[in-house]
Amino acid sequence: MFNGFSQEALDFLFNIRINNNKEWFEKNKKIYTDLIYEPLKALGEIIYQPFANTDMMYKVGRIYRDANFPPYLHYRDTLWIYVRYPAWYWNRTPSLYFELSPEGAEYGFRISKPEAAVMERFRSAVSCEDSNFPALVSELESKGLSVGGEEYKRGKKCPKPELERFYKKKGLSLFKKAAGEEIFTPKLAENIISVFNMVQPVNEMFHEIVETEEISKALLKEAAETEPEPDIVKAPRQDFMW
Repeated sequence: MFNGFSQEALDFLFNIRINNNKEWFEKNKKIYTDLIYEPLKALGEIIYQPFANTDMMYKVGRIYRDANFPPYLHYRDTLWIYVRYPAWYWNRTPSLYFELSPEGAEYGFRISKPEAAVMERFRSAVSCEDSNFPALVSELESKGLSVGGEEYKRGKKCPKPELERFYKKKGLSLFKKAAGEEIFTPKLAENIISVFNMVQPVNEMFHEIVETEEISKALLKEAAETEPEPDIVKAPRQDFMW
């Protein structure tokens, strides 16, 4: 059962940020297990239920970092839940997400580091005359969601002023931040599901774009592998006597 998180859970995440060592963690591990990890698992089960009959899956992040990668810390100070289609590179695929950090919570849609070709296909899609993407985003913003995502240092050439903010994006997110007491109540799960349902059309749009790009790459690779090698004229062999 999910009953919300607590201020003690947020305090723990703040403290692990400044005490990122095994000794401190082991002394406080029960707080992590009881107040963060177990509630996250319960929340994950609830917010996944509307998507259980799809091909999507969900994953609850754990606090342990891979020590082989920078910034070479032992533990995370931000925990997450992802609901997404299976993918080898999780940050290149669109996801519905929930994140808990010392600052609070955030949830919505994200594709953080898509391939450049995926964003090129996205720009082509939203610039079509029949695209309803700008209108959909405006509607989501009117319901309290924000647009985020890393931006290019130089924006791409944009055909329409209203699309310029999307043409700047290297990645894209549509999210809502949990406000105050919302984090500490069971109603948080209901609110997350509501936002997930609102952003699911964007998630599906990007899923289709990513799949199209993967198929395109596979076909190009297959064509390259089956293409006969060109005949190369070899230099005549010379026999020398030394």
